[in-house]
Amino acid sequence: MDLIVERVDVWAASIQDQPGGLSGVLAGLRGAGADLDFIVARKSPERPGSGVVFVTPLRGDRETTAAANLGFNVSNSLHSLRVEGDNKPGICAELTEKIAKARINLRGLSAAVLGRRFIVYIALDTQEDASKAAEVLQKA
Repeated sequence: MDLIVERVDVWAASIQDQPGGLSGVLAGLRGAGADLDFIVARKSPERPGSGVVFVTPLRGDRETTAAANLGFNVSNSLHSLRVEGDNKPGICAELTEKIAKARINLRGLSAAVLGRRFIVYIALDTQEDASKAAEVLQKA
């Protein structure tokens, strides 16, 4: 299996749960030239009136400075991998089985198919788990 496996930093920010809450921070990143590959946003049920947005990647000083000014920080609790390859039926099952056989627990997973390719973002609990999972997947 020919995979591209890379560690990625995930940036997180709180947003207001109101019209424009998400678009405001994304516009700020756009203004700094950010070309985001992945965005996840959701409400925070434990904090009514607020939400959280996760983005990756941010490159260079201009983007990271803009992100910091918008309230983004690199998430220290999400140790993430980006995995890309040729799509085929059951590919996520295959990848997660390999990780499970290595006794690595997943924190989260998001996946999409674009044309003939798939992209999976895998969140793990520790940097050690992320490194081990990357090693396992690169041998796949």
